[in-house]
Amino acid sequence: MIRVRLPGGVCSAAQWLKLDELARAYGGDSLRLTTRQTFQFHWVLKHNLQATLQGLHEVLLDTIAACGDDARGVMCTADPRLSALHAAVYDIARQASDHAIPRMRAYHEIWWGEQRVASSDAGSEEPFYGQTYLPRKFKIGFVIPPVNDIDVYAQDLGFIAIAGNDGALLGFNVAIGGGMGRTDQAPATYPRLADVIGFVPPEAVIAACDAVMSVQRDYGNRKDRARARFKYTIDDHGLDAVKAEIERRLGFALQPARPFHFDSNGDALGWQTGEDGRHHVTLFIQNGRLVNLPGLPLLDGLRDIARVHTGSFRITPNQNVVIADIGDAERPRIEALLRQYQLEAGPSTSALRLNSMACVALPTCGLAMAESERYLPGLVGKIEALLRTHGLEREPITIRMSGCPNGCSRPYIAEIGLTGRAPGKYNLYLGGGFHGQRLNRMVLENAAEAAILALLDTTLAHYARDRHEGEHFGDFAVRAGYVEAVTAGRDFNQRRAPGAGATAPHA
Repeated sequence: MIRVRLPGGVCSAAQWLKLDELARAYGGDSLRLTTRQTFQFHWVLKHNLQATLQGLHEVLLDTIAACGDDARGVMCTADPRLSALHAAVYDIARQASDHAIPRMRAYHEIWWGEQRVASSDAGSEEPFYGQTYLPRKFKIGFVIPPVNDIDVYAQDLGFIAIAGNDGALLGFNVAIGGGMGRTDQAPATYPRLADVIGFVPPEAVIAACDAVMSVQRDYGNRKDRARARFKYTIDDHGLDAVKAEIERRLGFALQPARPFHFDSNGDALGWQTGEDGRHHVTLFIQNGRLVNLPGLPLLDGLRDIARVHTGSFRITPNQNVVIADIGDAERPRIEALLRQYQLEAGPSTSALRLNSMACVALPTCGLAMAESERYLPGLVGKIEALLRTHGLEREPITIRMSGCPNGCSRPYIAEIGLTGRAPGKYNLYLGGGFHGQRLNRMVLENAAEAAILALLDTTLAHYARDRHEGEHFGDFAVRAGYVEAVTAGRDFNQRRAPGAGATAPHA
């Protein structure tokens, strides 16, 4: 597998065409859009690695810090409705990405053929990371309310954009300590949502990145890798102490956090027009897999669009793609290609499917214990039948599946979450927040499909009967007593039996 560094998920048409070319030559005629707004190639053979990486270099792309114990790819809201604000935030996100990557030249020497430069002090190559890098990976994201598409509370370091009444960027609320990974049967590991600790102006963002990352570098757990993420550093040392150390390294106190709100963490599919009059169309790509399917040649269709498109593409954190920056004169040509290749989701596509997300899992991920990407579409079809029975087929419900407990598809935030335990067996979680503001909780462990569908049938029937107006399924699951709300990551592994807090409506 090869993962591309793509700050904010933005790429040019020329870059898209090169990615398509490399996928056909070395990646099994397949491209994967990830949950962190970038591309992955799968099935690349070792003797094709250098050709693939050099091909990326031809269009100014690389894979630096896409994996490893460093700052991973920086995310940024992909919603084009706030185009002027998005441009300002994206520019800062790209600066943060370029600043946070490792400085050593080994990558360039090995893959691009640059001359090797010896150093008497290996640590001097990495002025920030040193010789030992970070204790574990570190994830940074920028989000623009009211759309929490990057799941900012799942980031080690999140920047929440605050705009003035005129729409201009004032600065960012800073959130720290999010993370999804956990280990089954290890209660000391758990997902955690980030805490908002204050506000910084735009010019202080890079300094804030350095201060927060350096606290994790210096205080993170380097003895127990399962507890080496920043979320555990915060819980072990205390949020107030970590915040104080961040402020000490910044040299100033964070300002009080500014008001903001989120109302969803999904994508606005279809056509939109930005403030500048440019058009954007967001396409649903089920589980992010770009291949040529019978009757749906996704790879060919997007290649033909890239051949004529004069704007950019944006990968969304929900594994979809935005064809962005379309002019009035260009729009009819793009619309014709979308019709030709049937790329827009039809009205019959359920809201559940449009809000679904899966990691790669088997057979291409070595950590996977169960299917995810290949299995979820079929499972969604069976849940759709339940939704039709209960009159809920147009109700937006988030469902996410991972093939292991590491949670790359961010399942612990979903209203319905599933993580693989063994082939055909999953943990089922309910009660997550619709816009990513609350963790869910386990209701079934190591369960097969029949048990999962039976429990969902019961809860969905109850939801259809007794929900409040505008109440999301995750909120209902908490109110009806199927799960207790998770108020802190350390409480995530506490569990009650499904329905323990409910009475007659369950009968």
